[in-house]
Amino acid sequence: LIVAYNSSPNSHTALDIALWIAHQTRLATNAQVTVQAVYVIEDNQSSHYPDIFRPEKHQYTLDCPISDVSKSAISVLTEPKLSANALYLQRKSADSLKQADKIIWQARSLAEEWQASFKTHLRFGSIAAEIKNIVELEAADILFLGCKSSNHPMIQALGSNFPCAVLGIPNCIDE
Repeated sequence: LIVAYNSSPNSHTALDIALWIAHQTRLATNAQVTVQAVYVIEDNQSSHYPDIFRPEKHQYTLDCPISDVSKSAISVLTEPKLSANALYLQRKSADSLKQADKIIWQARSLAEEWQASFKTHLRFGSIAAEIKNIVELEAADILFLGCKSSNHPMIQALGSNFPCAVLGIPNCIDE
């Protein structure tokens, strides 16, 4: 079971339902069901942050002014310093990763309450594309979303040829 999780009340409910189904399946059949939470940092967010896996994209400046006093037979370079813009972007990226860690920790804590077999995924990119990749990679049977309608933009983004069943939250369930 895969759950698209972002710590919203609806995704929390979807995770709770998935964990409950896994727990009930384990009680009824002794079969272990693994629940997997997927959190995706979106493309439109990551475009505002530096690519943390490709540091050559950062704008570095060398703090190595050359003057008559500093000229010598031995060249000395100091550590590169980030420009103000790159420092801001690096801080934003770190904040985004801290938020992701907090969200994944919250999901793990809920799974511990259910004593469930649990796995988490942190992805970067398009939410729909990354969820589809995980569903295919893990050969998931069901994807749980915190949506209450088939008209939700996330359902539309997943498309009609999605590789597994997609379940949302029934309207009768209050978060």
